[in-house]
Amino acid sequence: MAARNSSVTEFILAGLTDQPGLRIPLFFLFLGFYLITVLGNLSLIILIALNSHLHTPMYFFLFNLSLIDLSYSTTITPKMLMSFISKKNIILYTGCMTQLFFFCFFVISESFVLSAMAYDRYVAICNPLVYTLTMSPQVCSLLLLGVYGMGFTGAMAHTGNIMSLIFCSDNLINHFMCDILPLLELSCNSTDANDLVVFVVVAIDIGIPIITIFISYALILSSILRIHSTEGRSKAFSTCSTHMSVVLLFFGSGAFMYLKSPTILPLDQGKVSSLFYTILVPMLNPLIYSLRNKDVKVAFRKTLGRKIFC
Repeated sequence: MAARNSSVTEFILAGLTDQPGLRIPLFFLFLGFYLITVLGNLSLIILIALNSHLHTPMYFFLFNLSLIDLSYSTTITPKMLMSFISKKNIILYTGCMTQLFFFCFFVISESFVLSAMAYDRYVAICNPLVYTLTMSPQVCSLLLLGVYGMGFTGAMAHTGNIMSLIFCSDNLINHFMCDILPLLELSCNSTDANDLVVFVVVAIDIGIPIITIFISYALILSSILRIHSTEGRSKAFSTCSTHMSVVLLFFGSGAFMYLKSPTILPLDQGKVSSLFYTILVPMLNPLIYSLRNKDVKVAFRKTLGRKIFC
């Protein structure tokens, strides 16, 4: 793959900061974040795989959420860490487009898997009598196919859109990764049509999941308010609060980054916003879903007990 109609064959990633005194502390800080992300998501994946009582639709989607978080954090963080210890963090054009594709694929897949999880909670709370039938293994598999299908379609649209640009002499990407907006800024031809494509694709990939989540939780709230038992309401709210906190953090930072004009949100501030959904969200998700989940705690104790006994 070569840069079509372009003289650029490689890019330089500017990284998060250009202050030498901050590079080493930031390297160890984000290395720690990455290790926590890998450990947390791998632990959750292994726990769900090894414990049969976690083989339910909710944990089926949580398994895939952890897999996605682990994958797209690995797509971004190692290269970002290089920017803290290298004088010039160079990435080839092919490597840049590959990183962009997988980043878009995993981020879009995450947005849709979060909406599938909201639908699962809606069925569990509002229609518990038909939950097993509605969320059958076949339905869950179709939902997951749709999740990854939308991720692949969106990633192809964004990557193809960026590959149609012409890059001339400037090859310094003002970011710690190959992201859409910094690459658009480097183009030496008009990007009006490309900007429109980005806006439309992002609006679809954020809009459809947000509408699904909003409708699901509006119906869930209506159902919860009809529960007479205080304990029942508290349990229902507890089940949904963890998911909603992840949804607000993920979609809030993503919408703030991509649905605003660069004149309103400079790229330097955009880099900070990107940290939320590329670094913090994958790290916090397994912590949020495990620390407040009794089933996961029980599974962890059982698994740990089996290891000690053996």
